[in-house]
Amino acid sequence: MPSLTRDQIVAEAFNLLEAEGLEGLSMRRLAARLKVQAPALYWHVNDKAEVLGMMAADIYAAAYSRTGPAQDWREWLRQFGRALHLSLTSHRDGARLCAIGRPPSPTDAIAQAGRIAAPLTALGLNDQQALAHQAAVISFTLGWTTFEANGPMRDFLRQMMDFDATFSTGLDSLVKGLPDK
Repeated sequence: MPSLTRDQIVAEAFNLLEAEGLEGLSMRRLAARLKVQAPALYWHVNDKAEVLGMMAADIYAAAYSRTGPAQDWREWLRQFGRALHLSLTSHRDGARLCAIGRPPSPTDAIAQAGRIAAPLTALGLNDQQALAHQAAVISFTLGWTTFEANGPMRDFLRQMMDFDATFSTGLDSLVKGLPDK
């Protein structure tokens, strides 16, 4: 039997998420879908929290890859917010997953911060501004997407508003109000 890869584990975890939702995603079910015993899965990942963190990392990576070059940092943040919204809504329970997914190792935090800030520092913000502004956009987008995913409330509110247009209005307002320096 060939060894499992990170990509295989994450891909099958997303398949399980789509089929069963976040509540149905368990290590035992994931192992069964990968056709291995649960203990074999633990050779590759420490626990469910690590799997959720890897899945969240993939959702964020997809958003970053969809964010193209920009003329200024506000344009980049708007693009990123829209790309993150698309990435989150592309997966059942995507926002909830990202809200609880464990971040990478704390020993990697400084390097990760530099990578996260880089697109905005290239457009004139300092590291702290870049991180704070992205955190604001991420928080807004996670909250909005969680709000939007609430079935009964969403159905009720769709009678009153266009969710996509309202998301864009909120995102644009947030980004416009962020300080330059």
